[in-house]
Amino acid sequence: MCADLEITITNGSLRYHSTPRSSVNNAVIENLNLTIAANKWTCLVGKSGCGKSTLIKFLAGLLTDSTEWQGQLDISDKQPLAGRVAYMAQQDLLLPWLTVLENVCLSNKFGQRSSASNIQQRAMTLLEHVGLADKHQLLPQQLSGGMRQRVALARTLLQDQPIVLMDEPFSALDAVTRYRLQDLFIQLLKNKTVVLITHDPQEAIRLSDRLYILQGQPAFATELPLPPTSPPRQFDAESANHQQRIFDILVHDHD
Repeated sequence: MCADLEITITNGSLRYHSTPRSSVNNAVIENLNLTIAANKWTCLVGKSGCGKSTLIKFLAGLLTDSTEWQGQLDISDKQPLAGRVAYMAQQDLLLPWLTVLENVCLSNKFGQRSSASNIQQRAMTLLEHVGLADKHQLLPQQLSGGMRQRVALARTLLQDQPIVLMDEPFSALDAVTRYRLQDLFIQLLKNKTVVLITHDPQEAIRLSDRLYILQGQPAFATELPLPPTSPPRQFDAESANHQQRIFDILVHDHD
């Protein structure tokens, strides 16, 4: 499976079918131009309701019946996105009646199936990577929030897709757990093309190889500069200046 996938969106427009076409500014996103770089982290920030989640759900193929897309969507290998995207929601979405191991293996039921023994072996290897192999027989309610997110990451990795789309996977975690999981995700998603939605400018600066802010109504994307160091970045004065620039734009967009 080719992992070097770059996605380029040119003059993209996205609207829900239920939105009257006769209304003014009825698109959720309009004049969208951005590049999701291969094997890098592209972060999207913006105020609530600006269309960030709608965009990545569309890329994940979750909104095909409810939205209308116009514009150019180019994949570097000229093949469709379908079947090559793993999507991780803000909630961990673990099924409470399944064990940790069963939850990780669940994605295999909806994709390209492998034998039960092979899939369980792969799942246990991933649980070792996220430090939860000794918890594989527990139920989700027996885990902390950070542990649940690590299980969700293992489940996402088991799909072994070249593109990973994540909608605020760290937002419900305490600061230390969030910091540690950011490092873990960077490590385990190496050589994947990653899109991360976040409301946190500090997180965006820390994790981005490429950073866009969505603003306006309908929303458009503007690429923002980043410090020259590679993610995950340390918090320093330069990072703070970049964070302040994002806050200034967000505050203006709320007015």
